[in-house]
Formats: sequence, C-alpha cells, structure tokens
Amino acid sequence: MTDLGFWRLAAADPDRRVLVDPAGRDLSAGELLRRANAVANGLRARGLARGDTVATLLPNSPEMLEVYLGAMQIGLYLTPINHHLVGPEVAHILGDSGAKVFVSSSRFNEVAVAATAEIGFPEGDHLVVGDGDDGGGYAAWRDSQSADAPTEHTAGQPMHYTSGTTGRPKGVKRTLADLDPDDMGALFAMFLMLFGIEPADGNVHLTCSPLYHTAVLMWTSCSLHLGHEVVLMDKWSPEAMLELIARERVTTTHMVPTQFHRLLALPEEVRGRYDVSSLRQVVHGAAPCPEEVKRRMIDWWGECVTEYYAATEGGGTIAPAEEWLERPGTVGRPWPGAEVRILDDDGNELPPGEVGTVYMSLAQVNFEYKGDPAKTQSNRRDGFFTVGDIGVLDADGYLYLRDRKSDMIISGGVNIYPAEIESALLTHPKVGDAAVFGIPHPDWGEEIKAVVEPAASVEPSRELAEELLAHCAEKLARFKLPRSVDFTTEMPRDPNGKLYKRKLRDPYWEARERAI
Repeated sequence: MTDLGFWRLAAADPDRRVLVDPAGRDLSAGELLRRANAVANGLRARGLARGDTVATLLPNSPEMLEVYLGAMQIGLYLTPINHHLVGPEVAHILGDSGAKVFVSSSRFNEVAVAATAEIGFPEGDHLVVGDGDDGGGYAAWRDSQSADAPTEHTAGQPMHYTSGTTGRPKGVKRTLADLDPDDMGALFAMFLMLFGIEPADGNVHLTCSPLYHTAVLMWTSCSLHLGHEVVLMDKWSPEAMLELIARERVTTTHMVPTQFHRLLALPEEVRGRYDVSSLRQVVHGAAPCPEEVKRRMIDWWGECVTEYYAATEGGGTIAPAEEWLERPGTVGRPWPGAEVRILDDDGNELPPGEVGTVYMSLAQVNFEYKGDPAKTQSNRRDGFFTVGDIGVLDADGYLYLRDRKSDMIISGGVNIYPAEIESALLTHPKVGDAAVFGIPHPDWGEEIKAVVEPAASVEPSRELAEELLAHCAEKLARFKLPRSVDFTTEMPRDPNGKLYKRKLRDPYWEARERAI
C-alpha cells in the first residue's frame, strides 16, 4: 500500500504521462501534481480548513481533477455539481453543501451566475475556468500559488449529492478519516483490485461519462491512485469512444447500459473498424441492463464486461461475465466485506426467492445525509441501508434487481416492474430508448404507459406503436403489457444514463389532478 496513491506516485515519477485531456493534450504526473498542490495551497490561503467544502461545476477536464486532488490532500469535502442542472438546482446544492469556494467553467457561466446570485454567494470566492490562460480568475489564481506539497497532509472526501428524481437532492457525507491522503488513495484503489485490476501494468482508463457522477469520479481517481493513465472524454459519442479505445489502447472503463445500446446501434462495418482487444475490464452499473444487450456486448468485447451494483451511499455486488452468463440477469454476489439482505415492509428478512427491498451493510461505509437526520435514519435497519431498490436473492446469494420501489406500478393490486418491460422494448430494432411507468386508471389504480424514443431514421406513428405492442406481447405476460405507447424525440436522461422518469410521468398525473 505504501507504493500507491497519486501524490506519492507522481513525486516518484513526475515525467510519466498521466492524463490525456479531451483535446488530446498530454499532462505529466509532475504537472498534475504541481497544479493540485497549488490548488491545495490556494484554498488554505483563502481560509479553508479541515471539514470545509469546495464545490465545482466543471466538465471533464484537468481542472476538475486538479481541484479534486487539491481538496483531497488537505481534508476538505469536494462537491461536484451536475452541470446539466439549472440555476435554482445548482443554488440549492451550493448553499446546502456550505461551500466556501465555488469553481465553475465559463461554459456554464449563465447557470453559475444565476446560482450564486440566488444565494448571495461571495463573488470573490467564485473562480471561473475560462478557455484561455486568463481563465476569468481560476488559472491566474492557481498559478500564483506555491506548487510545493502542502503541509499537514490529511485526507478529504467527496460529498456527492444524490439524484433529485425523488425530491431535492441530499449530500452523502462521510466522516473524515485521520489518514495520510496517499494511504487513503491506496485504500480507494484497492476497490479496483476487487475487479482484478492491478497497479500500473500498462493500464489506461477511459473516462467516458461526467466526473460529477459518484462512480465515474471514483473509478477515475482510483485509476490515478493505482498509477494508471487516464484519458478524458468531454462529450461522449459511440464511435469517438471506439476510436479512443483503439488509439490509446484503453484497458479499463466505466459505462452505463445506455452507452452499450448506442454502441450496438452503430452499423456493423463501423463497429468492426476499431480494435478493442486492449480492453481488460469494462464495468457497468447505474441502471438495469437488458439481457440481450448484455449478451451482445459480451459477444463483441468478450468476458471483460463486468456488472456491479452499488449506490452513492455504498455497496455492493459484482457479477463477472462468466457468472452472469451462468445466471443471466444477476447483478452478482456481495464483494468482500459487503452483505446484502432482502427485507419486507416490516423489516423482516426474507428467504431466497422472495421479492423485497434490497438492503446493504453499513460496515465499511457509514454516512449521513447532510442536514437531514430523519432521512438518514429512515433508510436504515440494524446496520443496513437501502436506496429503495426491489430485488431477490437466489439460494446461492446472487442478487437480481426488479426495479426502484418508487417506480413500481400497482395495477389491479398486482406489482409490475417497469424495468422488465423496458428491456423487452429495447430488444426491438426500431427503439432507440424506452421508459415505462404507471399512469392513472379509474378502476385499476394505475395502467402501464410506455414512452419510446425511436431509433435513428425511424418515424413515430400509430403503426409503429402497434408493432411495439405486438412485440411486447411475444415476450411478456398479458398483465405486463403497456396499454399504450407515446413517442418522444429525446429521453430526459443525464449523460450517465440516469433517466429522469418523473419528467415523463408527472404530466399524466397532473392532468388527472386538474380534472378532479
């Protein structure tokens, strides 16, 4: 462990290429270390002390990582904010986190200015990263600081805000450990070893989703702590990803099922144009993956495709491709040190084969929802926590997810899981994306509505809706069939594949309220 951790590794080998930015520019370990040190010293000079928070509104960029690496070595909390949010949403997180410094990109200036104005955030503590060296403040500020290692090294923590799809987001806050940052980095890096990923060993990690996401920042930072090179994508597209894998000989990456679906939608001649044989471990999570999509990715990329289940709050389980092929649909068994239970609504543990709420152990990752003790306690039972997912364990301890409890449809007293129906729709070649949810029905309580984003060059029509319903009828029991299909030009997903289903579902329920 003493030979891991970014700051330690960079000091020992400063000339090693460690980062490729979205424009293809290389950054050495020594340069990234100097920038991170300057950020740390600059934040200290502004009066930030252990336990304070710095917030960011940044794209995938060297600046995002240098702020992270600066904050993590002086005991600060870092709150990366989703740059697809609007002003009031950013203002809520900025204010709730208690951030004392805010670093944003000029690309998101309109939103950042609206957010800071709404809560009266001090103008002098808002640093803007611009397109040039003048930087609107950040670059000049950073470059005016000492690049020496800061004194009194102490480990910080990210404080991510959970999705606001079910109400205002809350910060997931963990207690700061009294550890050297490099030792903490080494502990984080050991998480990747659970997936068979080793230090250095020629590994190149591709960051293909936004760094504001918990898992994406975790995998990227852990790769740095293991001594791997990191290649950053700013705006993801399927062919651009394949080109980078081939050019940079990428070995590891973290993905979501939506990206799989869009890769597989490329013409076969395009997919065959790029060499992906360098890939050693492609992990995916964050959303259910349709079985057919998963099989096709394994057929294409091989058994490097590994699924896992976890949350911002903790986790989790691992399903290597070999085990998944033996038990299609599983998200795996608990990784070392983790435990999973299935509980009913009264908190009783259910036996294998019975569906209930998924709870994971808090043994390694105790946390609180910042400023919300009631929510912190409401998702806990006997040292376990839940994020509201529904699932079932088999006799061998493999977990199968059904859906989010909040997304479950109850129609005529029967529980229906939208994810299963969405998976069926996604197997149709004319479907680019799909969402299923319950809408009001006077007799059944809810009926099943499907919303579909047609595949490229496919026009929505009544005939297409009928074709999709017939397709579902071949794959699903009658009670699971959508009663109707609506179309949309683009699903409300963030770049990590997170579907804001509430934006689709709410108008149907609001229409009912207006009619009452």
